Amino acid sequence: MELFDVYSLFDVTPVKASGCTVWDSEGNKYLDLYGGHAVISVGHCHPKYVEALTQQAKKIGFYSNSVHNPLQEELARKLGEVSGYGDYSLFLDNSGAESNENALKMASFHTGKDRIIAFRKSFHGRTSGAVAVTDNPAIVSPFNAVHKVTFCNLDDAAGVEAELAKGDVAGVIIEGIQGCGGINIPSDTFMKELRELCTRHGAVLILDEVQSGYGRSGRFFAHQWAGIRPDIITMGKGIANGFPCGAIMLSPEFKAVKGRLGTTFGGNYLAMAAANAVLDIIVEEKLVQNALETGEYLSSIIPASTLIKEVRGRGLMLGIEFNCNVAPIRSALLYEKHIFTGVAGKNIIRLLAPLCTSKEDACTFVNALQELI
Repeated sequence: MELFDVYSLFDVTPVKASGCTVWDSEGNKYLDLYGGHAVISVGHCHPKYVEALTQQAKKIGFYSNSVHNPLQEELARKLGEVSGYGDYSLFLDNSGAESNENALKMASFHTGKDRIIAFRKSFHGRTSGAVAVTDNPAIVSPFNAVHKVTFCNLDDAAGVEAELAKGDVAGVIIEGIQGCGGINIPSDTFMKELRELCTRHGAVLILDEVQSGYGRSGRFFAHQWAGIRPDIITMGKGIANGFPCGAIMLSPEFKAVKGRLGTTFGGNYLAMAAANAVLDIIVEEKLVQNALETGEYLSSIIPASTLIKEVRGRGLMLGIEFNCNVAPIRSALLYEKHIFTGVAGKNIIRLLAPLCTSKEDACTFVNALQELI
């Protein structure tokens, strides 16, 4: 049997990692400024993280959600304290896409309505409902397309209001910062308007913080830059530093109904050990503040060039937009300079570095980029 060939692979085979460093099977050393799609939050193989998983695996690795799991309650308490959402409830699942699926379902249950507003250039996942609210026709199958979804333009409050006024919208889903769409930041003013509009029209405001959350933007959640409180917040990616885990936080207006949500693997012992360790490390090492400071520093030292159109983002979620196709630049960064980066479209290099990235790492990247361009 062969693997189903759906990924475009670089000719690199990582075999070891530590912090922001990755080594391949040939012994080459790389600086990781992509963190495997924003997943590596506290750094590869952090000793406290490894110890937590190791010790938990020696005790019990899995049992279903039909039994009491104190590690889940520990995560709920810690997450409430660190994020500022202690009055919300936590539901645990396995990924960002699953989190968005559950959020969309809860919005529909809560309102009794069946239409969702999403935004152009959005990305919310590859499962059925998540694909339906993703603005990428290439991954939307005819089955996915049956969902009732309306796409609006980012920062177009009037357009959103016109759709909400029709009275059939269950919820509005928006990324704290659009990742795959090109590191597009909704304005703080628009986010406040969106909050007010959803409240006025009885729609659920869902903040997809799968990629932009967990400290990446220099706030625990990117929407906190605007000072708003969504009805549902979805998480994934960096929540467990590589161990599959996702979650949604629901405002006190949502009442739990037995059997309405469920998952086999969500909130399992190993995932909870990993997630609790991640939160401890984020707090102890002040990684949210580090993401803010290092990200601002990195942005400030990127050289002026006729090739670079714009640098945008917050914290360690950055996009460098070029006036050209970035594929050759990204390849050269990887193969010549040994630096992992990502892309968002054909002309944007996307950086989603671990929150422990240092200013020295930032200089290494910028010097390499300057030499190439």
